[in-house]
Amino acid sequence: MSTHNPIKRRPTKKIHVGNVAIGGDAPISVQSMTNTNTCDVDATVAQIQRCVEAGADLMRVSTPTMESVAAFAEIKKRVSIPLIADIHFDHKIAIAVADAGADCLRINPGNIGNDQKVREVVAAARHHNVPIRIGVNAGSLEKDLQKKYREPTGEAMLESALRHIDILENLDFQNYKISVKASNVFLTLDAYRLISAQIDNPLHLGVTEAGVYRTGTVKSAIALGGLLLEGIGDTMRISLAAEPEEEIKIGFDILKSLGIRSNGVNFIACPSCSRQEFDVIKVMNELEARLEDVREPLDLSVIGCKVNGPGEAKEATIGVVGASPNSLVYKNGAKSHLIDTTKLVDEIEAMVRAQVKELQDKRANEIIRIG
Repeated sequence: MSTHNPIKRRPTKKIHVGNVAIGGDAPISVQSMTNTNTCDVDATVAQIQRCVEAGADLMRVSTPTMESVAAFAEIKKRVSIPLIADIHFDHKIAIAVADAGADCLRINPGNIGNDQKVREVVAAARHHNVPIRIGVNAGSLEKDLQKKYREPTGEAMLESALRHIDILENLDFQNYKISVKASNVFLTLDAYRLISAQIDNPLHLGVTEAGVYRTGTVKSAIALGGLLLEGIGDTMRISLAAEPEEEIKIGFDILKSLGIRSNGVNFIACPSCSRQEFDVIKVMNELEARLEDVREPLDLSVIGCKVNGPGEAKEATIGVVGASPNSLVYKNGAKSHLIDTTKLVDEIEAMVRAQVKELQDKRANEIIRIG
């Protein structure tokens, strides 16, 4: 399948969260947030690991108390992924978690306390060379902005963001990224378009409190997809009332659908109709479950009949055209062989895993050759 991508990303500064670059020419990163009790170290580490297995680049962990800071330090030792500490109001916690090894601080400088407290937090971030993420939320705008605009608007969120930015800029601190999240699709689009025209620091995309799995996914795909098509966005979180690893999967699915980033199998399948030669829905559900661990980018087309099957199969890494008793397999655009249609799931899984191994072996040999 063609990898041409017409999207032109908005130029931004590059910052680093641990070993993950954000902005500039860095890939758009996908992150989530733990929902376990941070003080339950084992449960939090296990949840982070599930997100890593799903492809997460970053994870955010809430640190509301000093006890949670101590737990954060232990969690940090046990995971390989960069961790963002989420702090509200208490500047002492922000300083402590920076000392404990946080790779980024998620705070709002305007609600962290007086000027001296903000200076101390910024000094800690500067000392440890960790960025700050300013998080503006439509549901928690400053009271004077609520009075001025009467309701959350893109302009109100922009004004709030610029206030927080000014605080950091006045302290000569430019190592930051911004989010301007709302639960409404149009407000989210408006706010990010406005802030992207004003600053060149990286933007963290998200629809806050998007909702339950299905409706939240749709909201996020519309809002974030729209922004990404315009070249806006450097890192993203899908905020769902669901397990964090599901947020990671949806995030990558959005990026894959736009040809921005690959993470595992890109499934191409027909919606099925009376022409189908096998149960397409059942086969695809089984394949999706079995191949969830695959991280290699690979296009897999599975079509139930020969009407659209050959055309789709020729564009995929592996393509299957349904027929009875045997279905036709294409590999990299060319006819390959027939497989038993009653054993499609096993046969296709085996082909995908063989292709993945071939890609990995090829990459390893190339590294050896260059080295």
